[in-house]
Amino acid sequence: MKKICLLGSLFAFILHASAQDKTVQELRDAGAKTITKDPNDTIAKTWKTGGLFNLTFGQTTLSNWAAGGDNLQLNVNGFFNVHAFYAKDRNAWDNSLDLALGYVKTTSLGSRKSDDRIDLTSKYGYKLTPTSKWYGSALFNFRSQFAPGFKYPTDTTSAKISEFMSPGYIVLALGLDFKPNKEFSLFVSPITSRWVVVTATGLNPLTPFAKGNVYGVDSGKTVNDEIGAYLSANYLKEIVPKKVIYKGKLDLFSNYKHNPENIDLYMTNVLSVNLFKGLSFNFGLDIIYDDDVRIFGADGKGARTQLREYVGFGYSAKF
Repeated sequence: MKKICLLGSLFAFILHASAQDKTVQELRDAGAKTITKDPNDTIAKTWKTGGLFNLTFGQTTLSNWAAGGDNLQLNVNGFFNVHAFYAKDRNAWDNSLDLALGYVKTTSLGSRKSDDRIDLTSKYGYKLTPTSKWYGSALFNFRSQFAPGFKYPTDTTSAKISEFMSPGYIVLALGLDFKPNKEFSLFVSPITSRWVVVTATGLNPLTPFAKGNVYGVDSGKTVNDEIGAYLSANYLKEIVPKKVIYKGKLDLFSNYKHNPENIDLYMTNVLSVNLFKGLSFNFGLDIIYDDDVRIFGADGKGARTQLREYVGFGYSAKF
């Protein structure tokens, strides 16, 4: 009798284990399946979101170096872009935010800012015809910076020339937007309102906290309103999938009220090459010309083309 009970228990255990093993196998088979889109599902994706993050850094140390140079040099640059693009029927809504901040530190000059940017663009468009690549569009752009900026007349003296919303640029424009593909867009507007904002007082390229006209905003005022023509070109391309990404932007503005032939230019370029698991080579080039930014030259009253270029290795991520 004991043997029969023992055999029965053993048989029940084997059946239970077999059932468990079957259940586990079914779960494994289900987990290994891939989900494919139903060919009858024709609903289009209306939002496309993503971004790009770059962090580039470098360091140099010298000791008893006959060729000369600073004993220690450190630099770090960060760039972050996030975008959200909406498209449905004849409607399109593009949103993009660029943030950048960089610093360099040397033993002789201390810490100095090398990059600082806040750039937000929101653009809504409606196709002129169902098959057209042209949109009637409205554009909003805001541009400023995070931290105070300084000019250094000598190695030991500095003068604050900028900070958040000093200057700040706000653009509202109505025009036409040409979008031949998903990577490129060209917006043109013959009538654009631009406001240059300076909330800080006493900004001056040579004498800190002295009063004067800065960025085209007169003393005693915080805003200079301008009317002009505006062009904005944007290009975002994954040149080699998951390996090489380029992002470029070009803004042009002509102020009808003052020297319309002196066109303001704002251009940014970022090229990121993913070398291995996030390790990247990064190249950046920024070009700016604003006829009202007259803080250069020996007298601190001249306008100049501003250039910023950097090359470095660091971490990069596309999401």
